[in-house]
This record gives sequence, structure tokens and C-alpha cells, in this order.
Amino acid sequence: MMARAVVLARRGLYTTDPNPRVGCVLVQAGQIVGEGYHRRAGEPHAERNAIDAAGERTRGATAYVTLEPCCHHGRTPPCTDALLQAGVARVVVGMEDPNPMMRGKGLARLRAAGVEVCAGVLEGEARGLNPGFEQRMRGGLPYVRCKLAASLDGRTAMASGESQWITSGDARRDVHRLRARSSAIITGIGTVLADDPSMNVRLAQDAFPALWPDELPRQPLRVVVDSALRMPLQARMLSLPGATLIATCEESPRAIARANAVGAEVRVFPPDPQGRVDLHLLLCYLAEREINEVLIEAGPTLAGAAMDLAVVDELVLYLAPHLMGDAARGLFHLPGITRMEQRLGLVIDDVRRVGADLRLRLRRRATG
Repeated sequence: MMARAVVLARRGLYTTDPNPRVGCVLVQAGQIVGEGYHRRAGEPHAERNAIDAAGERTRGATAYVTLEPCCHHGRTPPCTDALLQAGVARVVVGMEDPNPMMRGKGLARLRAAGVEVCAGVLEGEARGLNPGFEQRMRGGLPYVRCKLAASLDGRTAMASGESQWITSGDARRDVHRLRARSSAIITGIGTVLADDPSMNVRLAQDAFPALWPDELPRQPLRVVVDSALRMPLQARMLSLPGATLIATCEESPRAIARANAVGAEVRVFPPDPQGRVDLHLLLCYLAEREINEVLIEAGPTLAGAAMDLAVVDELVLYLAPHLMGDAARGLFHLPGITRMEQRLGLVIDDVRRVGADLRLRLRRRATG
């Protein structure tokens, strides 16, 4: 039953942001009598949708919920109150609320009212639904993925900068699903100047079968790391739906006003020791804006800086079955690595074929 709740929660993969994805199943005498999931921030939570579906059959039922029911008033009333009013006798939870201020309080509220509570069922699967929400609640940073596409010899562009297209259409569609689940996409000014990218989700609704027929995934926040504020005012992304944030170290009021006039939001950050935007401070700021999951799509300089700073939680690498030669550009700019002992260790979590290409999911190997 918890596995079913996890499946339901995934239906909110592209829409619940900044809220967590949550599913709920109500069971009476071994039979499902109601189920629901959280669809969108501000709308009813999974528990209330399941209760509405079950009606009077909630009395004495067991509720299977992927995340600890909330016990506070936010955009919606507490789910603990809804479960108690519905007469639920037992609540089984996948994981506790990762918010330190709320963790365990919903379960304690239910226990105090005489409800039997069991926590930690399929906890790994429940946690996997919301890596960004959990990381933001526990540590004040979003979950960061870095996506790269390369040839089999690790090249991302020809020496001239030509890069369209390294991977197949299937791989590119898969990237758009990554974008759709992300709260923000980060790229560098070098990529903007070279490619004039859109950095948006460009898939039809039928590519997201879990969504309701009348909705599309929201557009993630576009973030351009632009230390010297060189953003072209005619950049394609500035004319597209959705917001664009320029992260810069340049405090020129005139340049900022020009960017604001074409719809960009500009945020000035203190520079790092190299005089560039401090990526850690940028990520902290994004977490303050309730950004859960970040996708970095950038060239070797920004990708290398993020890897070197150890802010990348997951590397998603698409490998195409062709060779581009020695002169082509590489994946990462990591000039500090000169000896074998300085290598950045990675662990492969998943490998699968996407069209003609391979997709690898990797994470940094724990050290120390």
C-alpha cells in the first residue's frame, strides 16, 4: 500500500513545487477505499484528497502516507486534523517531516489522539520523491544536478564551439523532463553568448502522462551566472514565458536598470576569490526562494567550478556513440587537478539506454 502511495506521489513530480510530492492511500479491511496525491501548492494535500475520495469509509481505516502529515496551518489546514476528523484509526508513514521545526510533531499529535502510528515504511523510496525539499529543509541548500552531453571520448563541443546536436532527440526529450521537475536551471554567460539558449521546457502535454489534460509543467526559474553583467538585452530567454534571474558581481545601476527594463531580475552577489559569482551564496539564496531542485546546464568552466566546490549532488551524463577528436572541448575545466591522487571520485548509481545514447547518473564518492 505504501508502494502505491509512492506511485501516486510521483504524479506531482512536475507540479507541486515548492511543496513536496506526497501520496496517500486509505485502506479498510484490506481494500483501498480512497487515494490521492498533492497536485499543486495551495491546493488540498494528499490526505485530504484521499479522504474526499473515501467519504464515510474512512472510519477505522488505515492511512498510508509517504510524508508525515502536517500539523500546522499553511496555505491549507493541518492534515492531522483532517485524519482525526475522518476517524482514521492507524497511520503508516514513509518518512518524517525533514523540517527540523516540524519533524515528529504531526506523528505526536496523532498518537496523543489515540491513533496508532508506524513510521519508516519504504523510507528510501519516500525520501527519493523529494531530494530537494529534504535537502533545503535539513541543510538550507537545494539539490543540485549537473547535466552534460558528450561524445564517447568526453567532448561537449567542437573547437569552434559547434555543439548541435551531440545526442539524439530521445536524449534531448529526456533532458526536458529533467528541466520540468527542476525549480531552477542555471547556466553561464558563456553559454548564453555562444548559443543564445531558451533554457525552458519545450515538450507537449502528452510527454507528461501523469499530468491532468488541462495543464503543463511550470517553467523553472532561469538563472544566468554573469559576473560582469554582459547579458545581451536581446537574449532569447528574456522574451519567453517565465522568469530570468541574472546573478552578478557588477553593481552598475545603469546596467542593472537596462536588464530590468527587458524583464530580467538582477541580484548582486559578493565575488569569490577568483572574482566570480560565489556559487555557494547563489545556492543559499535560491533555497531562501524555496527552490528545491536545481539543474546546471553549462559549459566546462561553470560545470567545473560547481564540481570543484562540491555543490553538485548528482551528475547526469548523456554519452553519444561517436568520437569528436582531440581538439574538441571537454566536460569540465578543472585546472587544479594535476596528480592521480587529486582525482574527483564518482559512484555510478544508474546506467540506461535513452534512444541511441547512454544516460549515466553519478554522485561524488564520499571522502574522509
